[in-house]
Amino acid sequence: MSLFSEDEPQPVEIKGNSLTCPVCTNKLFWTRDAQLNTPVATFFNLDWANRSATCFVCSDCTHILWFLGK
Repeated sequence: MSLFSEDEPQPVEIKGNSLTCPVCTNKLFWTRDAQLNTPVATFFNLDWANRSATCFVCSDCTHILWFLGK
């Protein structure tokens, strides 16, 4: 099983704009979903109820860009 949703990095578009890495200006990213855990939900074993974020990981420098929602 791969850590990322796709095997090869892909270009990403956000609100009609091509995503560019702010560190290295690369335009190819791997996509991954991440759980935004909170201490209270974890204490009550309710991590499933926390929000998720979509992360785009630069295929060149591995800088991570986080976006709430899909």
